[in-house]
Amino acid sequence: MTHTVPHLELTGVSIDFPTPNGPFRALNKVNLKIEEGEFISLIGHSGCGKSTVLNIVAGLYKATEGGVLLDGKEVDEPGPERAVVFQNHSLLPWLTAYENVELAVKQVFKGQKTKPEMKEWIEHNLNLVHMDHAMDKRPDEISGGMKQRVGIARALAMEPKILLMDEPFGALDALTRAHLQDSLMEITSSLGNTVIMITHDVDEAVLLSDRIVMMTNGPAATIGEILEVNLERPRNRVELSDDSEYNHYRHAVLQFLYEKQRNPDDKTEASKTDKEEMSEEASMASEKLTDNKPEAA
Repeated sequence: MTHTVPHLELTGVSIDFPTPNGPFRALNKVNLKIEEGEFISLIGHSGCGKSTVLNIVAGLYKATEGGVLLDGKEVDEPGPERAVVFQNHSLLPWLTAYENVELAVKQVFKGQKTKPEMKEWIEHNLNLVHMDHAMDKRPDEISGGMKQRVGIARALAMEPKILLMDEPFGALDALTRAHLQDSLMEITSSLGNTVIMITHDVDEAVLLSDRIVMMTNGPAATIGEILEVNLERPRNRVELSDDSEYNHYRHAVLQFLYEKQRNPDDKTEASKTDKEEMSEEASMASEKLTDNKPEAA
């Protein structure tokens, strides 16, 4: 019987941060196996350790206990096989969109690609995110959504095995966010990237994910539940708004967040029951989903 090594594996991952009162345990015994090409969303209340998990996988933090393996090799430092897209686009303001992507390409492929090959590769990745028309513009000359497209192009240009996304659309308006979600589904479908994305948006998690990893509240946060999303791809947000299976997944995530893991920052007695809150949020989200009918971005 052959044993298949998971593409990415987190085993017993715990991390302590020093404080004047002693170590603070942010994460406790996180275990997760991710297969190649999976789209994983991490969701939970603020302070549940989502970004900490992402930073450990990125190699920016080192676990106090346990560890991370990528294709059987220990992750203990940053590397180009794990590209990160942040909520803030992090583009250099004095460089054009082309030049921002070029920086990453030169870093990763110096000595491997010729100058013409690099040029072709940069333009290819800007075209993937529909930014080939604005490659000569600086960040202050383009919109927030366009900046995020460039950030995604820069990450993809590194040809990573894992794409790590920390609330990449969180600062965008609803319509721009919908366009970029559709673009991301299109890109990951064609490239087969493995994606781990942090989100606070339940609809975003269900729409994009193969599995949703729901985190418990901190301190000592860990994985509470994992929900498999068995919706056919490609996915259309308008059609899914009335899909019973889609709404079943939404309800399962909302139930975890609002009933099983109440927001730890909410210290006042709620004037409504959790079920009422869930019902209202579900109604608003359904309206938002229908209003955000995809158009050309």
